[in-house]
Amino acid sequence: MSDLKPRQPLDGRAAGSARVSVTPAPDASRLSLRARPDALAALSKALGIALPVKPKTSAGKGARAAFWLGPDEWLILDEPGKDLVAECAKSKALHSAVDISQRNTAVTVSGKNAEGTLSAGCPQNLSVDAFPVGAVSRTLLGKVEVIIHRTGVEAFRVECWRSFSDYVFTYLSDAARDSVA
Repeated sequence: MSDLKPRQPLDGRAAGSARVSVTPAPDASRLSLRARPDALAALSKALGIALPVKPKTSAGKGARAAFWLGPDEWLILDEPGKDLVAECAKSKALHSAVDISQRNTAVTVSGKNAEGTLSAGCPQNLSVDAFPVGAVSRTLLGKVEVIIHRTGVEAFRVECWRSFSDYVFTYLSDAARDSVA
């Protein structure tokens, strides 16, 4: 087995303005999890985190985060190298767990105009009143499906497919440069 880390698609890139920063997020292990309600308790126990059950919510414990994406769907994030599929396999509950660590990547948008930068291409209301810290949603940014997680009052994580990462990064970079609000 090689000790070489795969190159991340946005390595070395950074953009922004005086009011907002756009940078690649640190690498992560990612799991797409699908399960029925009767499996949630067993899966939550196996993962060591209570899977959220309300729309637009997330849960976190240490480096691990769980994002509610639909009535039977979650995205689980953790430190690189974590075998989240194996952890789910400890549960005997019926579920689907797929490692998507190499399919996705993420961008961090932070600063006074982080919300305005994202709003330049997202039709969703991202104001802190409508989308508080911890909120998460699958939505659009420009022409691409993304998952937006509000990590702080002035900070967001934007998950996207690697194949769309250049588009997402460039879109956010242009929006950050053009933002004046």
